[in-house]
Amino acid sequence: MDTSPTALFDSYEQDFKQFIQIISEKLEADENQDGEQRKATLRRVEMELDEADEMVSQMDIEIQGIPQSLRPGYQTRLRTAKADLSRFKKMFKDVSAQLARASLLGSSSPRPYSSDDPYGSSTDRSRLLAGTAILEDGTKRLQDSHRLALETEEQGADILLNLRQQREQIENSRGTLEMANSSISRASNTLTGMIRRMYQQRFVTGAIIAILVLLIIIVVWSKLS
Repeated sequence: MDTSPTALFDSYEQDFKQFIQIISEKLEADENQDGEQRKATLRRVEMELDEADEMVSQMDIEIQGIPQSLRPGYQTRLRTAKADLSRFKKMFKDVSAQLARASLLGSSSPRPYSSDDPYGSSTDRSRLLAGTAILEDGTKRLQDSHRLALETEEQGADILLNLRQQREQIENSRGTLEMANSSISRASNTLTGMIRRMYQQRFVTGAIIAILVLLIIIVVWSKLS
């Protein structure tokens, strides 16, 4: 298996060229087909254009991992691929527009009217039903997308609320810690003062005891002498 930094780019480029070749052949053969065949061909071309677009996107991603010394040549190949893709997308749009105009002109030709068939031929009814189904499907997808957007917005609001609450809790905890630290500092100062006073009292008591002992010695000595 080729593990070089350009292997995936080369693979995607080869796949892209194959898709472009298939698209070119189908668009050129489209002129010799009737209406329904042309529509089916264009649907396949549209899917293959999406695949080709995906290949170009992958090439754009893979080029980021190619060494700088090799990148300029691959960037040129990527620009060429993008230009080919844009050209065939435009060709596809032109062919689709031509087919749409041809269908419109064909559908506008005079047709016998029947009171039993107010919507025209069965083909027109089928197209009308298909168009209605597509419209309903699009409406449903739009509603689903709107609902999903609302749910996402609600979830985002809940997340922001939770983050705000957590921030308040952290700030409260920080304030409590600061108060505790201040209380500990005051208690430490109080204990230090008490210890200092205790040593002072011990010193004074020792001095008093020493003076009393000295006085006792003086009194006894004076009595004996």
